[in-house]
Amino acid sequence: MDWLDALQRLRAERTAAVLVTMVTVRGHAPRNGGAKMVVSADAAFGTVGGGNLEATATQKARELIASGSAEPSLLTLTLSDKATVEYGVQCCGGEVTMLLEPVRVVPSVAVFGIGHVGIELARILSRHELDLYLVDSRASMLEPSRLAVLDDAVARVHVVHAPVPESALADLPAGAHVLVMTHDHVEDLAIVDQALRADGLGSIGLIGSASKWARFRKKLTELGQNEDALARVTTPIGVPEVTGKQPAVIAVSVSARILQLIDEAAVEEGASAEVAGAGVAGVEVAGE
Repeated sequence: MDWLDALQRLRAERTAAVLVTMVTVRGHAPRNGGAKMVVSADAAFGTVGGGNLEATATQKARELIASGSAEPSLLTLTLSDKATVEYGVQCCGGEVTMLLEPVRVVPSVAVFGIGHVGIELARILSRHELDLYLVDSRASMLEPSRLAVLDDAVARVHVVHAPVPESALADLPAGAHVLVMTHDHVEDLAIVDQALRADGLGSIGLIGSASKWARFRKKLTELGQNEDALARVTTPIGVPEVTGKQPAVIAVSVSARILQLIDEAAVEEGASAEVAGAGVAGVEVAGE
């Protein structure tokens, strides 16, 4: 499998990776500029030249995965028998610089309820690279004319009309962050209850007041939810530093918190991948 097929497969499998590209070559080196490889926590595809050069790039790539970083970085290596290296000597006599570009798992956010706050929230989140699910039981909230403000979205927008909105939870990707803000407290309760019963979801946020949550806690307990489950629900949602009750202000606050949660989840996923991939630093590299 070449690096491009590998990268596409890893993205489809929602597996974090790093694209390593040979950017510059001075003197002699095992590969020319432009050579690429893809590194995940437990595998590598393609090659940038083998030996110490490739082993070092692989290690640095896995450190990026473990940190959850989204920022690219440059790695320069001197291929000399006088250079102190960890994985053996390559004395080609040249110097290479490689670009390491993290390819994080595309995050998913599901907004249940595309009313005044929901549409403002969708406008902000749609400017980010993510899978954005917009779910509402009311077809009128999802009319193309109303969602035209998302026509230039960076996000992949999935519009879901679900008369029983909690049914849409079954189709969300693993790790999806769920935001509940429908027009009906009965719908809100059903969505939160079923989200707590679903496997593999990320955060669960509920819009509303302390008194609303007090009522929900009682009802959710009656439905069989325990304290550990209830602790997964965040309400009110958003960052406390952003105050105000206007829909656009609430949307800014909620978006800020969701972006924080996405970064936190990337770090957690990276740490998990590092543990899963422990001991594979010497994995055989698949040829191009």
